[in-house]
Amino acid sequence: MQTERRASLALSSICTLALVAFSGCTTDDFPSAPGEAIGFAKAYGIWTPGPYDTCSKEIHDSYSTIGPDGRLYPTWHPANDPATGCSFGHEHGRDPRGSDLYELVGDIPFALANEAMESWDGAMPRHEDHFGHKVEWENDINLNVGEGAGAIIDITCDVMTKLHQGTHSKDAFTNNLHEVVYHIRCNDGTRVHATLMAAIGTAGELESSCDRRSIFVGTPSPPDSRSGGGRRIIPTLDCVEQHVLVAEGQNSNFGQIRESWEISGRIRTASGKTLFSFNPYYQVFNPSRYYDPTVEGLVGRPHWDCQTEVDGRRARGEMCEESAGVMNHDQPGSAFDGAHRMVDINANNVNNEGGAEVWYTDPFGGNGQTTPFPGSVLQFVSSTSNSGFDTHGPTIGRNRPYSGSGVHSPN
Repeated sequence: MQTERRASLALSSICTLALVAFSGCTTDDFPSAPGEAIGFAKAYGIWTPGPYDTCSKEIHDSYSTIGPDGRLYPTWHPANDPATGCSFGHEHGRDPRGSDLYELVGDIPFALANEAMESWDGAMPRHEDHFGHKVEWENDINLNVGEGAGAIIDITCDVMTKLHQGTHSKDAFTNNLHEVVYHIRCNDGTRVHATLMAAIGTAGELESSCDRRSIFVGTPSPPDSRSGGGRRIIPTLDCVEQHVLVAEGQNSNFGQIRESWEISGRIRTASGKTLFSFNPYYQVFNPSRYYDPTVEGLVGRPHWDCQTEVDGRRARGEMCEESAGVMNHDQPGSAFDGAHRMVDINANNVNNEGGAEVWYTDPFGGNGQTTPFPGSVLQFVSSTSNSGFDTHGPTIGRNRPYSGSGVHSPN
């Protein structure tokens, strides 16, 4: 029964501590996790069904897990509830229960790092919507070393990651703080479980997907958001005008409206030593929005461009044909639903030979200490080092779109 399955997942999550779970809740590495929820995370219960969704809020909220702080969090669920067949209208990517890492990490509490920010610095909260949490994973990937596709060595890893990557609203036009969860375990002893608020690029700005120029859009939330490495590459109106709006008989180049969020993440000690660095790229092939400074709200819709012709030019091609007959951009059936993605795993550098494996950092992955402090997030970095190698991983998820099953923007 579906209810029993949810209960078993909730019980297993009681044995989860800071995204690192151990069977039977017995481990010398971590203290015992809370046996029951002591309250609700701010991210819990924020979803309500829209006009095209058939699942109730109660069914949605039953997909939950207890975080290491004892609070109840939302977690992964399928696009359709198996017990009732109802549709949630959004998806969270690949079912984590198929990952070889699931027995270690359990269910991922969405917005754990966001919650930690409230305790670490209540003056700068960062709330993200529910739709944007996206999970991707792959078992037994091969890492490359050095440059070139032929430089493969015998390092095999399981990887699972979750990024909050909303591509339906204007949020990411200015806001660069987004929660990332990253788990990796390799046969060379490398093992990392990290959760942090990634500062992706410059706050208040985006980079155009056409020419990579920086565009200032406005004040971020929170206003004192720190800038970080990486960048948020987002399509803009000029990209659409150059590559998407075409005359009859031509096809739009929808590849020019792909989004790429490129992370430069680190787990660092209080002394500034980097224990782990990683730089995955999270890409979306079919976002439902682009930056349009000429309209109220700043959000343009490629779906509308399939329907509206100006001076003989409009969006044309396969994605428009898939969306034919769908009136609204946020209606099931539009090809622009943000459900076709991939992740470039890239570099995974560990520099912790002989060091402690359990660390407590601030929500941004810094100020790492071996004892907890208010607003800290528990991280795990294996007592190993691969700093002598340039190890980097492949692309995962490219041929695994999650459209269908009633999925629509916002997603």
